[in-house]
Amino acid sequence: MGAPDRNHPLLPMAKDSKPGSAVDSDSPPLDLQSERQRFVEGFTRGTKLTEDFIHDYERLLERLQTLEGENESLRAQVEAISKQFTKRVTEVESEFSNLANLYVASNQLHSTLSPRGVTRRIKEVLAQLVGAERYSVYLANADGKELVPIASEGVPGGELLPVPIAGTRLGAVFGSGKSEIEEETDPSQGHLERPAAVIPLVVDERVVGVIAIFATLSQKTRFDSVDFELFRLLGQQAASALVSASLFAEAERKLPGLEAFLDLSV
Repeated sequence: MGAPDRNHPLLPMAKDSKPGSAVDSDSPPLDLQSERQRFVEGFTRGTKLTEDFIHDYERLLERLQTLEGENESLRAQVEAISKQFTKRVTEVESEFSNLANLYVASNQLHSTLSPRGVTRRIKEVLAQLVGAERYSVYLANADGKELVPIASEGVPGGELLPVPIAGTRLGAVFGSGKSEIEEETDPSQGHLERPAAVIPLVVDERVVGVIAIFATLSQKTRFDSVDFELFRLLGQQAASALVSASLFAEAERKLPGLEAFLDLSV
């Protein structure tokens, strides 16, 4: 007979068979403490990497916010500079335009020695540069009691009469030598009884007449700085141009002799 099968269920277990022995089919138990330590170390490293990542992210986010703030500040500064530059350019353009108007006005007034031509130039300055629609130029008569209109625009002939110097607004400006300008009201709504502006005409510090602007064009509702400069220029140069042209006409357009210009440096 052959040897009995020790694994047969009816046979008793051999005495040298013990749980965990080489003959047991189960694997030996793991070292749980070591396994736990390895897990904890791996988790700790992962946690540290996460913390480092979050810290870097927060630092970058803070830097981004700082840069955005600096960018916003720079943008505001650039916009402010741009506005200042635009404003200054506008001011320079306005100043240049004003100077151009004054130059043109002065040049026009002295571009002719014909009384009619000077009068026409005065009307052009009033209409085109000041924006006057209804106006008149007056000169005082020989006895100094009336202001006589010598040129006008937009005023019916029947309404334009000599104005007494005594007791009238035009006469008050003639007597004081100081302009009267409506600065707070709409000059386009002026009228004969209350002109929008009255400017004295002066020759060598002597008042010889006035310019009365009764009303401006409808779109010109206020006088500005260049208008005041034009009024000053007209007051100082219009009458001089008229007197010079009149004297030249009376001299039959003959120039003075050389003797009139001698010793002018004295």
